[in-house]
This record gives sequence, C-alpha cells and structure tokens, in this order.
Amino acid sequence: MALKKGKPTPSSDVPGERQQARDRDGLLQALQADDAMTRRWAARDLAAHSEAAAALVGQLRRECENSVRQVILTSLTQIGNDTAIQGLIDCLYLEDAMLRNAAIEVLKELPDQVAPFMGKLLQDPDPDVRIFAVDVLESLRHPHVEEWLIEVISQDPHVNVCATAVDLLGEVGSEQAKAALISLKQRFADEPYIQFASDLALKRIEAE
Repeated sequence: MALKKGKPTPSSDVPGERQQARDRDGLLQALQADDAMTRRWAARDLAAHSEAAAALVGQLRRECENSVRQVILTSLTQIGNDTAIQGLIDCLYLEDAMLRNAAIEVLKELPDQVAPFMGKLLQDPDPDVRIFAVDVLESLRHPHVEEWLIEVISQDPHVNVCATAVDLLGEVGSEQAKAALISLKQRFADEPYIQFASDLALKRIEAE
C-alpha cells in the first residue's frame, strides 16, 4: 500500500542553515557558526545591513572557507561604505596573497568610494602597498587616475612602484604626462625598464 504524502513540516520548508533569526543580531551570530553554509547565508543577508560592515571585515580576515569569503566580499561591495573600504584596504597588508588579490579586485569596482583613500595609499611607507594601490588604479574608472599616476612617477623613490605606474600611464597618459615621463627617465637613467616603458608611453602619447 502506498504511503500517503503528508504536508511538509515548517522546518522542511527552510534549509537548516537558515533557520536562525534573520534580523541583524541573528545574522551576526550565524556569521560565526561552525557550519560554513550557515556563515555563507548570513554573509549574504548581511549585505542589507550597512552597519554590519565591521563584522563582515572581521570574519573575512579569519574565514578559511573560500566560498564564504567570496560571499563576504560581495556583501562588502554592495555595502561600500567607509568601514567596508577601509577593511578591504587593510587586507593589502596581509600575507595572504589570495585575499589581497581579491580585495584589490573589489576595490577596483568601487571608484568613487575608493577615491578619498587613494592619496594616502599612494604615500604608504610600504612600497608593496603603493604597488597594490597602482594595481587598483588600473581599473579605477575615476577622472583623477592620470593625475595620481603622474604624482607617483614624479615623487615616488622606489623604482618598482614607478615601473608599475609608468606601465599604466602608457595606457591612459595624455600630453599632460609628457614632462613627468621625461623627468622619470632622467631620474632613473640607469634603469633599462624605466627607459623602455617611458619611451613606449611617450610614443603612444605622441601618436594620438
């Protein structure tokens, strides 16, 4: 005899990992759950709570499950407030290369929100962080990109930072950058790559 199909119980309508309270406090608690799927759902739903940015950043830094990290990054992108941006910038100082690169990709998507932080980033004492900042500029759709790059090649003392900046300036530079490029060649006269990249940038500008 076939068994009659009963109505599903309320708990079967909702996945187990989403049975916790879905208000902000419940989501913050779920964000620290042992179960990765629970943390992932919480991270996704917290995108609706801008005041949760600090908690998301904190979880991002200690999260070991990549799928949860990706959802946290997406939520931080959606929130996009100063706390989220500063938290992503702080990731640039970490040894975790995967997280650093992921943070850079998110920052590239938030040009207007990142712009107020860029001046400080480009003057960071750590040359690696300054290089990461230039990497962010690569896709930053902001009217001051060329101005920032000219400032880098005019003032930054580190050859690798300038090399990264001049590569990008070769793509976005205009007549405005010519004097700085010529000065850069003089400043690093013994650096073959600086000479090559600067000449390439100057030729492209003159061809336009």
